[in-house]
Amino acid sequence: MLLSEIIIERIKKEGPLSFRDFMEMVLYYPELGYYNSEKDKIGAEGDFYTSANLNAAFGAMIGRQIEEMWQILEKKPFKIVEFGAGTGLLCHDILDYLKNNSSLYDSLSYCIIEKSSSMREIQKKHLHEKVSWYNSIHEISEINGCILSNELIDNFSVHQVIMENELKEVFVDYKENFIEILKPAKKELTDYLTTLKVKLPERFRTEINLEAVSWIKDVSQSLQKGYVITIDYGSLSAELYSKRRSCGTLLCYYKHQKNDNPYQFIGQQDITTHINFSAIAHWGAQYGMDCCGIVDQAQFLLALGIKEYQNSALNNNPTNLAQAMQESIINYRLLIDMGMKFKVLIQQKGVPEHPLSGLKFLNSSKVLHS
Repeated sequence: MLLSEIIIERIKKEGPLSFRDFMEMVLYYPELGYYNSEKDKIGAEGDFYTSANLNAAFGAMIGRQIEEMWQILEKKPFKIVEFGAGTGLLCHDILDYLKNNSSLYDSLSYCIIEKSSSMREIQKKHLHEKVSWYNSIHEISEINGCILSNELIDNFSVHQVIMENELKEVFVDYKENFIEILKPAKKELTDYLTTLKVKLPERFRTEINLEAVSWIKDVSQSLQKGYVITIDYGSLSAELYSKRRSCGTLLCYYKHQKNDNPYQFIGQQDITTHINFSAIAHWGAQYGMDCCGIVDQAQFLLALGIKEYQNSALNNNPTNLAQAMQESIINYRLLIDMGMKFKVLIQQKGVPEHPLSGLKFLNSSKVLHS
């Protein structure tokens, strides 16, 4: 049975689904949902690239930042927890870099939280030491170190809302095709906007990511001492709810082509939304974490010395012109294309104030609660 047929049957039986429940089925339904299916998702044969797919230097720079965090935490046994590790390339590149520091590497454990069995199998093909797998952060004890996510929260299932005379939530019905209907939004959706001091204008459509709030609560309560690095594409509230975003931020990716129709290629295409970094910072603070700062991915990588790192690698291994051109294209995507769209938010808990190298180019005028 096709996933679309399963969703239609559920609608006929239970009535219209909230867009959030529809998106959850499309992405995570057992074996048929996009992230639980066997199809290639990341890389040339998939639907999109991540920064880790482009160049090992991306993981090395995160490794360099983690090494500094380990030093700030007095060089004690260190635990890295990565949510949704994709193909495992980022983990591989971080560990590969940290091997150069035997004191850190010997006392290091790397925990991957991965619910997808198919993704776990891909990861295990090239992650052979230091790594263990978990279904939930609650299974991991005594986290002193760094909790890391790269392009995770943008794939959480979201509620879609539209402001009319009152806030309305989008539901999905089926009448020969999938159609949208509106119902009054429940209190937790209106409370979300009120808490962030957001007032939507008439006809403004946007997404509300309640799972991100639950996620940062779990992360905050599970971390004993250390840092949280969140890398994703998104904005602060001021940008996310500006006029140019009045149709929302939802996008679908199918074979490296973007579209805004989540009702086609069901189970075959990725569905993403921009995350609200103001919300992550706000609720992180509510649950006991301090915000170190937020920068563009390009600023983060440049501050950690990615260009010098790559130049050193090139000098040690001279390349031909074609390889140099390829490196240039990769750097454009990593530092300009994705580098300007993606943000890096760092939060901390139980750590004395100490400047972090990755936030060297932090713009203090960027107010996180805006």
